[in-house]
Amino acid sequence: MKKYIILIPVYNDWQSVFKLIQNIDLQLSDEIVDILIVNDASTEKYEENLTGISRIKSVKIINLNNNGGHRRAIATGLKYCKDNLEFDYVIPMDGDGEDRPEELKEFFNKAKMNSDVVTAVRVKRSEGALFKILYFFHKIITLILSGKMVRFGNYSCLSKNAVNKLLSDGAIWLSFSGAVTKHFPNHDFIHSHRGPRYFGPSKMSLFKLIIHSLNISVVFKDTLFIKIGLLITGFAILAYYLSYYFLILCLFSWIFLILVVFLGAEDDLKKLESSSANIKSLDSLYSR
Repeated sequence: MKKYIILIPVYNDWQSVFKLIQNIDLQLSDEIVDILIVNDASTEKYEENLTGISRIKSVKIINLNNNGGHRRAIATGLKYCKDNLEFDYVIPMDGDGEDRPEELKEFFNKAKMNSDVVTAVRVKRSEGALFKILYFFHKIITLILSGKMVRFGNYSCLSKNAVNKLLSDGAIWLSFSGAVTKHFPNHDFIHSHRGPRYFGPSKMSLFKLIIHSLNISVVFKDTLFIKIGLLITGFAILAYYLSYYFLILCLFSWIFLILVVFLGAEDDLKKLESSSANIKSLDSLYSR
């Protein structure tokens, strides 16, 4: 029987995480499932609330020294799983309720067919109209810059082979969905309905969404460099033959190129390989 690890990054949102774990337990039958929470240097202490669970095998928490954001917490958790745990599949999952536990069954079914990578492609979202519009533009910007249509987030099901491949370079340190798209362009998928947050408003601001789009695109920086180079050349030619005003667009293209180089520095295998040094402790909350 296949062994699953559900990997949940969290920063302070403990109430949601413990509710999520209880809801995950309700969706299990005979699957072997361990929960691994990556505590991304939360400033708030948690009050354990795991009453009523009976199907989950264990719940553990990796406590990190320094906050690095969800993408680095997931990368650190994947490396910890690879180095220390036995598993067949890892399922990264946001802890706020937006990744619905009801869809785990579909992941399990795909795993039974030995799919290497399965992502949750969102076909319905629970946010307001403004966020849906912004998210649409996020997908379009990512498509224009990278040439890839990325329609999924962290919620996915990764085989041991896939985890090893994702950890073979630094792309996952920069962007989880970008790294998956890079290494597994023809991966399997399920249709996902984005659930409502259990508690509190979304923490995804417009600025974070823009950086998220850029990080995905920078994973494909070779393609991006070519596109920016063509823009700079084109604007320079237009400035020479038509109007010096095109030099302003040429300047913005250079600034964007510098930004891409800056963000691309996070595509760093050494940082990924040394991420275990950021682990402060391991807490075991539940075991049966």
